[in-house]
Amino acid sequence: MLRISDTIQKAWFPRVFPFLLFIAFIALESLIDFLSKYYDPLITVAEYDSYIFYPVKTMLVAVVLVLLWNKYTEIDMKKGFSVKNLLIGFAAGVAVFVLWINMDKKFAVMSEPEEYNPFIFDNSILFYLIISFRLFGSSVVVPVFEEIFWRSFVIRYIINPRFEEVPIGKFTWLSFVISSIFFGLEHNLWLAGIMAGVSYSLILYYTRSLIIAIFSHGITNLLLGIYVLTTGNWQFW
Repeated sequence: MLRISDTIQKAWFPRVFPFLLFIAFIALESLIDFLSKYYDPLITVAEYDSYIFYPVKTMLVAVVLVLLWNKYTEIDMKKGFSVKNLLIGFAAGVAVFVLWINMDKKFAVMSEPEEYNPFIFDNSILFYLIISFRLFGSSVVVPVFEEIFWRSFVIRYIINPRFEEVPIGKFTWLSFVISSIFFGLEHNLWLAGIMAGVSYSLILYYTRSLIIAIFSHGITNLLLGIYVLTTGNWQFW
């Protein structure tokens, strides 16, 4: 029998586990929402579960990333941060944001989005805590674990199951197309998600730097958060 300690030592584990942990909370929210239709006491829980679980999953995943950080040898902080790469990453992040908020057509949405509106709370401390966790989660934590999973693990694993032997930024059409499509299908706005997956992959291929892909992803999500808070378009959160 494979021991847990053996699994943790596998090269794929630190790149997959944070992503699965975050997804597990999303699945739990969906389960609660489903069960609330048949069990009345869960109705109130279902109404507020996203506000409860988002801070929890954000902090749990953040802690896991910190604990596993020395495993992410593909993240080279010094190599990626050139002025040119930062400008490219920033411009791409802005472009994805602009396209994202204009690609919410009916056919491009998987289901009716559940709005994440912190203004439903009268308590100012709770209100600012929820906003802080949401912005931190979407702009910092999510870009890190998603890029590690999709642009470091999935793209390279498709090329070769011994993915750690594949250089960061190696291009093949198969890995590019499959990873971009599945990244898109992870999001409710699937078409915008595919577009974002294509953009972050192109950033990776051009710069050969995972940290710039993370940076670009973070810029998109930060701008999206600011946009949502200033316009009240909660469907994007």
